[in-house]
Amino acid sequence: MAKKTAQQVIADAQKRDAKSLSEAIPTMHVKVYSPFKVYFDGEAQSISAVNDTGPFDILPQHHNFMTLLNACEVIVRTSHTEEKMQINKGVMHVKADQVIVFLDV
Repeated sequence: MAKKTAQQVIADAQKRDAKSLSEAIPTMHVKVYSPFKVYFDGEAQSISAVNDTGPFDILPQHHNFMTLLNACEVIVRTSHTEEKMQINKGVMHVKADQVIVFLDV
């Protein structure tokens, strides 16, 4: 069995730590879609948008919530990426760690 270098040991530890950290961060299921296209469908750590009150964020374990969205950039953040979608209008429904955003209504 070949010995690992110090750099390999450190790299392995960083991978383990990153994986366990991403597993420890709570997520929610987010689906952003319109009648003819799905823009995002998966696990996310947060979603940001704008309604008549102003900008807001939804995080896991958010209370039930429903709102009309204004023209804005919807941002869905996952452990690896940040998906940005420019919208004209939409409806957002949040319930039990599930967020549904229906666009072009």
